Amino acid sequence: MMKKFASRFSKVIVLAILATALMGCTPNDTKEVGNQAQEDTQIKEDISIVALKGPTGMGLVDIMEKSENDEGALNYNISLADSPDDIVGKIISKEVDIAAVPSNLALTLYNRTEGQVQIVAVNTLGVLYIVENGDTVNTMEDLRGKNLHVSGIGATPDFVLRYLLQENNLDIDRDLEVDFTLQNADLATALAQGDVDLALLPQPHVTTAMMRNEDLRIALDITKEYREASGTDSNLPMGAIIVQREFAENNKEALEKFLEEYKESVNFVNSNQDEAAELIAKFEILPNPQVAKNAIPYSNIVFIDAMDIRSDLEEYYNILFNFEPKSIGGKLPKDDFYYQR
Repeated sequence: MMKKFASRFSKVIVLAILATALMGCTPNDTKEVGNQAQEDTQIKEDISIVALKGPTGMGLVDIMEKSENDEGALNYNISLADSPDDIVGKIISKEVDIAAVPSNLALTLYNRTEGQVQIVAVNTLGVLYIVENGDTVNTMEDLRGKNLHVSGIGATPDFVLRYLLQENNLDIDRDLEVDFTLQNADLATALAQGDVDLALLPQPHVTTAMMRNEDLRIALDITKEYREASGTDSNLPMGAIIVQREFAENNKEALEKFLEEYKESVNFVNSNQDEAAELIAKFEILPNPQVAKNAIPYSNIVFIDAMDIRSDLEEYYNILFNFEPKSIGGKLPKDDFYYQR
């Protein structure tokens, strides 16, 4: 009886010692497990973005897809706008942190907010083309005596056209007739139906018109003409990424994560055009995958840091300012307009 009791007592002692030893290891082990769990469930920072439909927003689609699948580096809240006017209020009220906008609007917002907006990158280069139903226009000089339709007097395409005409010794009031009656969508339809023979259009309207009428051709690439007129390899920076200055100062790491993911997204769109076209249509940036697929090669979707393309931006802003200061908010930018990474 005493032997059995001693045996049981010995077992209890051994178990107690083992339990104590295990308890001695528990705090560190628990801390390590806790830290790992915290890393695995780390809360992503929130970031709100608005983008304009069309080429200006097309570079975002991989981020949008990752965000929908909760695979992004940040917690993205992305909305799309049909027109630049729909974005202005959201920027001024600081409803969004980042926006993809026309580059002239980027400077306009900088001026309107007294420097509270910065340009981070250029995301779209030239998207303007002169499309012809025929084969009579192959140079700027060939526009002499023609009737050219353009959407929006006093808008960016108007000023770019005036600059190119001026540099090619063409007077817009004397040497050709420019009709500003139709807006882009209606102008593309009129061109496709044969009611208009010559028009200056941006993507994706160029693509939609040409898909409806096989007789249409791109007569002039405005980016190419812009480079020839300037005598340099200057880019035509038409779309940009802007950020609230306050957000950039207080969330530098989050902004860097976004910019890296955005660069990857742009590379994805240009390298995987079929898949990207499906996503562009899925998120209703363009009407359908075929339009998106045809438009991507002509939309010049890029990611270029603002400081790396500053000289091209300044040249472009000077052109706009010389024709109409209001087109960029009345003033040329100061150094602090350009975000430095």
